[in-house]
Amino acid sequence: MYKAMEDILREAKEHQLEFWEVVQMDDCKERDISKEESFLQMKKMYEAMKHADEAYDKELISASTLCGQDGEKMKQAKEKGNLLCGDFIGTVMEKALKMGESNACMKRIVAAPTAGSCGVLPAVLLALQEKEGISEEEIVKALYVAAGIGGVIASRAFLAGASGGCQAEIGSASAMAAGAVTYLKKGTPEQISDSSALALKGLLGLACDPVAGLVEVPCVKRNVIGAVNALTSSDMACAGIESKIPADEVFDAMKSIGRSLPTAIKETGEGGLAATPTGLKYKETLEQDF
Repeated sequence: MYKAMEDILREAKEHQLEFWEVVQMDDCKERDISKEESFLQMKKMYEAMKHADEAYDKELISASTLCGQDGEKMKQAKEKGNLLCGDFIGTVMEKALKMGESNACMKRIVAAPTAGSCGVLPAVLLALQEKEGISEEEIVKALYVAAGIGGVIASRAFLAGASGGCQAEIGSASAMAAGAVTYLKKGTPEQISDSSALALKGLLGLACDPVAGLVEVPCVKRNVIGAVNALTSSDMACAGIESKIPADEVFDAMKSIGRSLPTAIKETGEGGLAATPTGLKYKETLEQDF
């Protein structure tokens, strides 16, 4: 697993490879498998994401009753033309909500990179494939890009909210999605790196403060923020806007910030939104019910 984006960029340049190819080669080497086997396994990941999206149940509500049915509300608002963001962003928002709600309702999802941030990457990839008619082969290649970025972040910082706050979950997922989208938009390896840096920079310091300790509020809605942030970050990078701070240094900054965050806002459910009067009421009610 690569520990620096700079190493991936250097490898791509020296051997005239695409970003995804460098990541795939590393995967094959690390797990001692063929390119074909690696690609098939990654394809199954995307198929699982598609199935999770298709299997969304608009009637389902989580056991806590804190989330459910919002994905359907977003879909209806989009179909009525009520969204200022338009149909495409509306679809991204809808899919991010659906995936996050499915996770809260104990349905099968793909942790990307975590269960709490499972809606970001599939929301942008599924919506983009529907909009542009992108082949599944290209989407799978984009997943390698996302995996490479996620691997570097995991090596340099962390992916768990308990370790680094929600910046480690939604922030990392947004960085991964931004890079994947940039690849699909024919961005260079450098632009892929810049887009991941821009995405995470926008979410640095994000607290992990789940109400009643459940990965539902505000987690599901933060998937929407992460997905849309990924798209705007990709657009900036593809427009030629560079991150003044290199991606590796942004990842390092996330680690430093995560270590500085109080324990109360690192998935303990003790601070932030979880500690608001309403948040505490939800906790008290749920403790009585369960």
